Amino acid sequence: MRAIVAWLFLAFVGPTALARPSAVVARDGAECVKDVAFALDQLQEKCGALIEQKGIDWKAVRAEMTAAAKAARDDSDHLFVLLRLLARLRDGHAEVVPAESMQQVQLPERLRGEKAGLGLFFCQSGGKLLVKNSWSSAAAAGITPGMEVVKVEGHPAAKWLAARVAELRDWRSYSTDHQATFAACHWGLEFAKGQRVELELKDLKGKKVARTVTCEKANQVPDGPAFLPEGLATTKDLKYGRTAAGFGYVHLRRCPSDLPEQIDVALATLQDAKGLILDFRGNSGGSFDHEAFMGRFVPRGKTLDFAKRYASAGANPYGGPIVVIIDATVRSAGETAAAIFREDGRAYTIGESPTAGMSASKETLPLPSGKFSLYFAVASNLGRANGGKGLEGIGALPHETVAFTAKELAAGVDTLIARAEALLQKYPQSKVPYEPAKFGWE
Repeated sequence: MRAIVAWLFLAFVGPTALARPSAVVARDGAECVKDVAFALDQLQEKCGALIEQKGIDWKAVRAEMTAAAKAARDDSDHLFVLLRLLARLRDGHAEVVPAESMQQVQLPERLRGEKAGLGLFFCQSGGKLLVKNSWSSAAAAGITPGMEVVKVEGHPAAKWLAARVAELRDWRSYSTDHQATFAACHWGLEFAKGQRVELELKDLKGKKVARTVTCEKANQVPDGPAFLPEGLATTKDLKYGRTAAGFGYVHLRRCPSDLPEQIDVALATLQDAKGLILDFRGNSGGSFDHEAFMGRFVPRGKTLDFAKRYASAGANPYGGPIVVIIDATVRSAGETAAAIFREDGRAYTIGESPTAGMSASKETLPLPSGKFSLYFAVASNLGRANGGKGLEGIGALPHETVAFTAKELAAGVDTLIARAEALLQKYPQSKVPYEPAKFGWE
C-alpha cells in the first residue's frame, strides 16, 4: 500500500463529524473541477463493466461529484473530493496517490486528530449485534464477549451500525456491502483519542447494563478468529497446530510469495490429521503462486482436475478432507487463496459472510493537475468464480453461512472453528467433488 494509506486508516471520525465541504469557490477550484471531470470520464471508460455489474448509477455520481469539486477550497478539499469519488466506485483497492509535492497534504482539518480504539469488535448474529472480542478499555469497563449491544450513543444498535457504515462509505472505498459492514464492526470502532462512547448492553441473562468506554490506544485491526486453538506454532505468516478435537488447524494471516513454503512447514506436523481447517479470516492479501499453493493439498503423485488442473507439490502434501473458514475481513489475494478451494472442488467452505469482494487487476490514472493519481480496479480476478463474474464486487462465497452465538463467545469458543470440527466429523462429501479415498488418502 502506498504512503497515503497510513494516514487514511488513522482518519476515521466520530458518528456525527462528517460535514460536507462548504460551498466556497476554491482557490484551486479549477484544478479540482478539471481533475474530477477527467476522472469521471476515464473511470466510466476503464471501469465500465464493473460499474455496470455493481449497479452503480454513474450519472448520479457525475452530478454529485461535479458539484463537490466546484465547492473545493484548497488541496485538502481537492484530496477529499477525490476520495469521495473513488468511494462511489465500490472498489476496496481504490486509492488516491499523491504526487511527491503533495505528500504532506492532509485531509480537511475537521477530519484530523489522533485516533484510538474502543478495544472491542462487533459481530452480527440472528438480527442482533454482539460483542465478539473485548480488551483494553472495553474489557476494563466490564464488557465481555457474547454481550448483546442494545444501543450505541443512545441510538439502537442496528440504526447506529447502518449510519456508521454509510458514514464510512462516503469517503472510504469498499467493494461490497458486507465488506463495509465488517469494516464498521472492526476498524471502524476507532474514534478521536479520549472520546467517550456510551453503550447499553445485555448480558446472557438479559440484564441491561450501561457502560462508557474511553477510546485509547487499542489496535482495531482484526487478527481474524475470535479465539484461536491453544498451543499453536508459528511461521512468519501462519499459525498452526491442532484443535482440541485433534483436527489440523492453520490460520493464514497473509498470502506472501513464499506461502507455499510456509504451508510445507505447517503440513509437516499435520500429516496424520483426519481433517484440516484452513482459516483465512483477517487475511490481508499478498501475492503467491496459485498452482504451487493448491498443489500442497493434492496427494503426492496425484493431480486435481475438476475446474482447473493442479499437480501435487511440496514436501508434505495433504490429501485429507478440508474445511475453509472465511469472512469479509479476507481481502485481495487472500480471497483468491480461499476461493479456489470451493471453485476448484477441493474443500467445503463456511463463513459469517463472503469474503470482501476486492480482488481485481488494477490501473493507475494520473490526473491533469499533476497533484494526484487514482489507483483502481479494472477487471475482476479469478474470472471462473461465481459463474464467470469473478470475485470483484462479490467475494468468495461460503457453502454454508455460520454466525457466532452469544453463549459460545461468552465461553471463549469460536463458533466457526467448532462448526468446522463438526463438519470434519461428518464431512459433507456430496458438496465437495474431491474424495480423499479416491486419491489414495488413508
